[in-house]
Amino acid sequence: MSDARWTINSGSRFEEMAGYSRAIVQDPWVFVSGTAGYDFANGGTISSDAAEQARQSLKTISETLQKAGSSLSDIVRVRVYLASRDDVMAVSKVLGETFSDPRPTNTTIICGFAMEEMKVELEVTALKRG
Repeated sequence: MSDARWTINSGSRFEEMAGYSRAIVQDPWVFVSGTAGYDFANGGTISSDAAEQARQSLKTISETLQKAGSSLSDIVRVRVYLASRDDVMAVSKVLGETFSDPRPTNTTIICGFAMEEMKVELEVTALKRG
């Protein structure tokens, strides 16, 4: 196992602007930054629906983890940031559909976001396979 440390970027306009990476890989871990539901493959659009934002966030996270040699099933911790308590159940349902045993740990926080259209941001830590 290597001690090499490397970054993964997703093409988010925020990565360059705010000076961060989508993920840092430090064997055996993958640390994925808070990921909002923007679809950068389609011009940076974002749904107004919290559940759909969560799904898009998980899609971006999944693509990032694949680049690191990991997957959604390797996630050990999820931090969920929500703009409104009203969206807790909808986003929780998406997470429940995504993760199976052993499910990752989870912390949910209600907070404000820099961009008004954001309703959900997910941050994960995963193990890197082999």
